[in-house]
Amino acid sequence: MLDLFQIGVNVNAMDDGCGGLSSIVKIIKRGVFPIVQIGIPILLIVFGTIDLGKAVISSDDKEVKQAQSRLIKRCIYAVAIFFITTIVSIIMSLVATGADQDEANTTGWAECWENV
Repeated sequence: MLDLFQIGVNVNAMDDGCGGLSSIVKIIKRGVFPIVQIGIPILLIVFGTIDLGKAVISSDDKEVKQAQSRLIKRCIYAVAIFFITTIVSIIMSLVATGADQDEANTTGWAECWENV
């Protein structure tokens, strides 16, 4: 039954602290996080700018003020999303160092997260 969970796991990579999950950790840390950290904030700011441009072209003061407030909110969201990866890395480090060493070995996970 255990062999079903080890499909695609490099047996030689079991010593890296990741327990054979180094490829998944690499995908998350080098693939998903940059998209979240860079791509989503850029899209939020671009869409906010487009909305503001449409409101300015329509020449309606009420729509311009609403578009400005939406753009400001989207910029705040973009900054918050940009720092998500930093917050996750800090939390991962705190969890790895804060756990009781007698109950679980989390230093391997910390090494995996930092070295991948």
